[in-house]
Amino acid sequence: MDNQDSSNAAKQARPGRPQLSPSMRSSSFLSDHQQYRSPVPADVPNHFGIDTVVEDLRGAQISPLKSLSPFNGVLGKDDPPPRIIEGLSHDFSHPYCAPPRGVASHSQRIVATLMYRTRSSRAASPPRLTSSSTPDLPANFAPTTNPEKFPLEPPPAVEPESLDNIYGSYVSPMCITSFLHLMSIFPLPQGATTTTSSHRCLDDQDHPLVVELTLSPAPTPDYLSLVDLRKHELIYRFEQEWNVDVVLQADTLWRRRPRLVVFDMDSTLITQEVIDLLAATITDPPDLAAKVADITHRAMLGELEFDAAFRARVALLKDLPASIFEQLRPVLDVTKGVPQLLRAFKKLGIKTAVLSGGFLTLTGWLARELGIDHAHANEVVISDEGRLTGEVQGRIVGKERKRELLLEIAKKEGVALEQVVAVGDGANDLLMLGTAGLGVAWNAKPVVQMEASARLNGDSLLDLLYLFGFTREEIDTLVI
Repeated sequence: MDNQDSSNAAKQARPGRPQLSPSMRSSSFLSDHQQYRSPVPADVPNHFGIDTVVEDLRGAQISPLKSLSPFNGVLGKDDPPPRIIEGLSHDFSHPYCAPPRGVASHSQRIVATLMYRTRSSRAASPPRLTSSSTPDLPANFAPTTNPEKFPLEPPPAVEPESLDNIYGSYVSPMCITSFLHLMSIFPLPQGATTTTSSHRCLDDQDHPLVVELTLSPAPTPDYLSLVDLRKHELIYRFEQEWNVDVVLQADTLWRRRPRLVVFDMDSTLITQEVIDLLAATITDPPDLAAKVADITHRAMLGELEFDAAFRARVALLKDLPASIFEQLRPVLDVTKGVPQLLRAFKKLGIKTAVLSGGFLTLTGWLARELGIDHAHANEVVISDEGRLTGEVQGRIVGKERKRELLLEIAKKEGVALEQVVAVGDGANDLLMLGTAGLGVAWNAKPVVQMEASARLNGDSLLDLLYLFGFTREEIDTLVI
């Protein structure tokens, strides 16, 4: 009982807990209750808490909040915030939008079209050495003990296996990643720090054979122009490693809107060389076909001047009956995809022309059969007896004449050169390919592939539509 009384007496002697009246309260809980914070322990020298933060801020100058302007529908350019609605994420950045007002109108984007080579025989790829073609020699041993038979050059290195055999016979994600890494090594324009990219599978999402990549910005032209970039050794190596063709174009309006397409005939619109077909019909002398084919091959490689080579081949055809041209019509093998391609051009309102270093008799007939608008080729002299005299009438349609005809047709049709596309395979097509806005080397000779602005090594010439940005679905609609 005594203990209970003493406890009550102690409670009465203890001062009551102070209370804040409503008039004494402020809007800050910390300010109202600072006197009740626990003392800093003496054994904790670096004590840090919310009360310490508040005390340290006393007397500090805090920058005022930025004034908020009404939202006008345009997000800030420094850090465009993403918008997430019902699980969909969208980033309001503008690498592929129209440039801001006041900025130069020309585009700084570049379009790279990666096309997988489906041809069984790969152009420009040297033959691989097999174990049977190279003798097994121990290390540091010479191939022969006879100094006269000792090879003057080392044996060619074995070509490494292409990466498409490892990652898939299509434009794989690893192929795209490798290309983007390659493009990242080229310097960017001043002020640009990173490159953004987007891709479109133009034919199939799962195993695409054609992928269009858009990169923004393009490498600075002060360091490497687009013409030099197309010929860069790293681009060529990438093509060989992945078995693809890379076509680089500036992302301009003209890329998507061609108005005139000019073709070579032999080995382009058709798979043969007409003059070789003519020579093959002659059995006397028996080696005539081989002679004509050899001259044709050397001329296409650029080893012989085309005009002189053509006159030499025509001279070998002397005394052939002029009716031979009509006999060759059923023999002509039109390249796969050409009829469908020309049908698509008709629907798009694109004019077409064929400029051939062959014979006008066959070239004009083929142009009428395919619906080509313009046709130019060489005219041979025919005697009164209806036989070839071995001479050519007028100027030879060689490389200079082809360029002149392209300019004449473009002027007649009112088409700017930026909207002209030229397709060819031989050295006599180089000036024509260089004059057009886009020159395409079709299964061409090595010198032409290296000089042309684009190269295609495929089975169907219909692939040309992919370079204009058409998808497989759109192409199917055009060729119906």
